[in-house]
Amino acid sequence: MAGRKIAILIESDFYEHEIWYYHYRFAEEGLEACFVSRLWGQSSITFKGHEYHAPFECHLSFEDIDDAALDDYAAVIVPSGMVSDRLRYTEDLNALPPACRFLQRAFARPGLLKGIICHGLWLCAPVPEVLRGRRLTCHPNLLGDARAYGATFVDEDVVEDADLITGRTGNHAHLFARALIKRIAG
Repeated sequence: MAGRKIAILIESDFYEHEIWYYHYRFAEEGLEACFVSRLWGQSSITFKGHEYHAPFECHLSFEDIDDAALDDYAAVIVPSGMVSDRLRYTEDLNALPPACRFLQRAFARPGLLKGIICHGLWLCAPVPEVLRGRRLTCHPNLLGDARAYGATFVDEDVVEDADLITGRTGNHAHLFARALIKRIAG
């Protein structure tokens, strides 16, 4: 893993406790938490959290992260909450949503850690091949989704399968982040 940056997808209805935890916890380890989203040609967008409707301003677009820039990242995280559902939107129903294309590019890089927690698994619906045959955990409500993607569900709070780390719920963000940090530290 070349970089010290972690790309964390963000959109409205994010789980505030999880996102705030990543912001501070990764910084403690000398890692840069880079919150990325689809900015729709704008310089920034302010998203609102799910529980407290806390504002979160995002200035980075995953659409601007080309393959060379992706080398600067140690991990890509798809967080819990409704983030992944909102990022699955595409105006062209015959094309993959841009966030799913970004995720596909991340999965094509074995040296880049991929972290998916809780309902983040929804972002894989248009690209189930990235999870086919992989061991993972997820929110109990997504057990059927995981099986439909061809993944093997493991009833644990955090599951590691090569370059994929999954967490059961946003309330397990501390365990999930610990696993990512440990892997990045080598």
